[in-house]
Amino acid sequence: MQRKGRPLISLRGLECLVAILDHGSLTKAAAVLHLSQPALSHQIASIERELGTPVVERLARGVRPTAAGLAAGEQARVALAAAGKAVTAARHAAAGTDGRIRIACEETMSSWLLIPVVRDWRRDYAGVAIELREYTSADRVLDVLLAGGADIAISPPAAVADGRAEVLGVEEMVVVAAPGHRFAAMDAVPLAELAAEPLIHYSPGNGNCAWVDWFAASRGVNLPQPVIRTGSAHTAALLAGVGVGVAVVSVSALTPRPDATIRPFDPPELRDVTVTVAAPRDELVARFLADLKKHGVPGRS
Repeated sequence: MQRKGRPLISLRGLECLVAILDHGSLTKAAAVLHLSQPALSHQIASIERELGTPVVERLARGVRPTAAGLAAGEQARVALAAAGKAVTAARHAAAGTDGRIRIACEETMSSWLLIPVVRDWRRDYAGVAIELREYTSADRVLDVLLAGGADIAISPPAAVADGRAEVLGVEEMVVVAAPGHRFAAMDAVPLAELAAEPLIHYSPGNGNCAWVDWFAASRGVNLPQPVIRTGSAHTAALLAGVGVGVAVVSVSALTPRPDATIRPFDPPELRDVTVTVAAPRDELVARFLADLKKHGVPGRS
């Protein structure tokens, strides 16, 4: 009777079947595979139990495949070829000559942190495909990784902590205003000074929205109602540079650097840059992470 459910035929069994079909003899097939004839017969018997029908007919001299054996043998060759490709692909990935790395990154950190490393990898590991997905929320970045959609996640700390997160370094949070703004005369800007300025704030879906609100509340500063909200830190910096208002942005959002007044806070405000990997033992991912650490987080503004 044919077994119901998932097939249990091993690759070794398929290899034995193909060898018998190629050589027409149990003895020759066993010699090619470096197996004893009883071991080979055991593999074929296992296939026949799984299929519920004979795959070879024993003759006085040699064997002859049945119709089921020929059909199984045709697909066995496909399966063995695919298994060989899988092994080759895995070895190439481990060696860094082939494979894929999926990166989920907070949008401002892509050009600031990743571009130099990706440039080097395209030169040194041209066979590795790199997929980059950018998001405006650290929580969204981590969610994508935890859902299996990324191998590496790079962002500020997420609200949902993950034990695999590792701090790469820190980035500075700064104030951006127009070139002729009064902040240009200051070496650093106390957060309280923003209370009297038109504020460029972030849309609720952007991770900076909650962070700026927390930053102000933790310092006892009441920020004004925003004159405009945006979902992009890059856009916030550009709007501030043309005089729409002032913005609080990370230095990673200043790539390329806008024509604007850019000042640190007084005292300076730093935020961690974290990296989380889905599979720490993945050699290809580990190599990329090592290069990311070696390159390091760009210096403060």
